[in-house]
Amino acid sequence: MRIETRAFGPLQANAYLVWDDPERAVLVDPGDEPERVLHWVRDCGVALEAVLLTHAHFDHVGAVRAVVEAHDLPVRLHPAARPVYERAASAAMRWGLFLDPPPTEPLVDLAEGPLDLGPGFRVWHLPGHCPGHVAFYQPEAEAVFSGDLLFAGGVGRWDLPGADLDDLRRSIRRLFELPEATRVHPGHGPATTLAAERRGNPFVQDWLD
Repeated sequence: MRIETRAFGPLQANAYLVWDDPERAVLVDPGDEPERVLHWVRDCGVALEAVLLTHAHFDHVGAVRAVVEAHDLPVRLHPAARPVYERAASAAMRWGLFLDPPPTEPLVDLAEGPLDLGPGFRVWHLPGHCPGHVAFYQPEAEAVFSGDLLFAGGVGRWDLPGADLDDLRRSIRRLFELPEATRVHPGHGPATTLAAERRGNPFVQDWLD
């Protein structure tokens, strides 16, 4: 499986191009700088099959409209994330930022379970940081796209509207049911592994006890 990563926008949110067949690539969390995103997809020489969203905070959806319109794609997100998604542009304005409102059609609901797109994933519903937050797990590659649930050395914020600390703790514990060799591709910052976070992440160490 091929994974290409780029960080976009003032909050440097990670977006991921993922494929094993270049005719069936998926784009995870295209957050900002739509022209750069479109050039990146073109330069990688892949055909997009869908846009997948781990969650709908504005820094993860700012380039969705441009990608959907350029490639005639569906957007897949958890139904509980729709209210956040629909308010993304106004949320960005409160930070003094502008983004094109992401399109409300075509949207396809994500459900927990298998997802036959790109190389194939298991969708895990892991709320706490944001309503409708999910992770995309690819078992053959031992890779998980964790959104803003888990970072190298940290975890997602729980002080934002719709966040919940108890849910976040439960979601972290559930994520660590995966094999420790699993490589974590987070919404911000560098990749890590579950083993490294179990050893060195103070939140994880506390919450897994």
